[in-house]
Amino acid sequence: MPLAALAEAYGTPLYVYSEQHILSRLRLFQDAFAAVPHTICYALKSNSALAIIRLLAQHGSGFDIVSGGELARVMKVAKGSARNTVFAGVGKQIEEIDAALKAGILLFNVESPAELDLIASRAEVLGQRARFSLRVNPDVFAETHPYISTGLSAHKFGIDINQARGLYRKAAKSKWLVPTGVSVHIGSQIRAVDPFGAALARVTDLVQQLRKDGIQLTHIDAGGGLGIEYTAADFDPAAAVASYAKQVIGATESLGMHLLLEPGRFLVAQAGALLMSVLTVKKNGDKTFVIADAAMNDLIRPALYQAHHEILPVRQPSSGAAGKPVDVVGPVCESGDFFARDRDLAPTRPGDLLAILDAGAYGMSLSSNYNTRVRPAEVLVGGDRHRLIRRRETIKDLFAPEIPA
Repeated sequence: MPLAALAEAYGTPLYVYSEQHILSRLRLFQDAFAAVPHTICYALKSNSALAIIRLLAQHGSGFDIVSGGELARVMKVAKGSARNTVFAGVGKQIEEIDAALKAGILLFNVESPAELDLIASRAEVLGQRARFSLRVNPDVFAETHPYISTGLSAHKFGIDINQARGLYRKAAKSKWLVPTGVSVHIGSQIRAVDPFGAALARVTDLVQQLRKDGIQLTHIDAGGGLGIEYTAADFDPAAAVASYAKQVIGATESLGMHLLLEPGRFLVAQAGALLMSVLTVKKNGDKTFVIADAAMNDLIRPALYQAHHEILPVRQPSSGAAGKPVDVVGPVCESGDFFARDRDLAPTRPGDLLAILDAGAYGMSLSSNYNTRVRPAEVLVGGDRHRLIRRRETIKDLFAPEIPA
């Protein structure tokens, strides 16, 4: 499906996703873990488009959610998937807990003793027992950006693994709590697989201790975090998943438990591109700026994480002229509004189309209306078919919740 045709049909900025790519990545996980009981729980925060949720549910995926709003998205298009949904997050509110209990989710991943008490109290009010895992913090270092590392004791996430045994013992005495599993998640965009094995080895020790206490957990939630390659370097996704599965299964298979796996970025990031039109090319001294109609409110990863995304012209220039270093930026009034700095790019003119690659994860889901900018439309492509899955916002949409004085 020519990207230029999609840009002409729907305008820019425009998020475009490949249905086949998403499903092929899901199958990699399903095949790699086929030998053991498992459930893939797609991490909704990476891309929560309703059409993508429905697509994944239709092909056997469960979900990992971190808010009541994400639960509402699952219930909107894949209500039956609630039984394969886990609810994580450090600040669950009463109305969110109640909604999850009523929906019949698989379990809560609990992040503090106070949260466990709150879930127990809400379960009692609703007359419904609550299945839970403790999200333990294994204090394992994973080499990734500090904003998306979550497995150290210095982070806000999880419960000290050394405190978990006592909490399970206490919870096992509650009429309203069902100790079901144990959860661990050490971060995101992790390329080395050894940290996953190290974290799960600590979890395995905990499970064995709990069995001595008479507490028989049934599930291990291994979290997500397997990274992709954002640069132009070679990347073999099948090999990455196989290596990851070897670590996870090797650390846990002796327990005979059901694995929960929470890939997000790995399923959708490389399935998506953000298309944008060049508005103007500007020189300031020795610097050249390619100013596009997309901005940091559409894709904040470069500004927030100093993240690298490959940027290519949609139509390759016929002249074969060598690329020159430019800054690719947006029109937002912030110096942090950039997609690339000093990046070699073929000669570009106003009206040209550029594609920011690997933008399917944490693109639209982190977007905003900063500078009162409307957010892009989203299109899902399947073979030679394409369909709009989110229309472009309007200024009227932005004003709708406001109450003028």
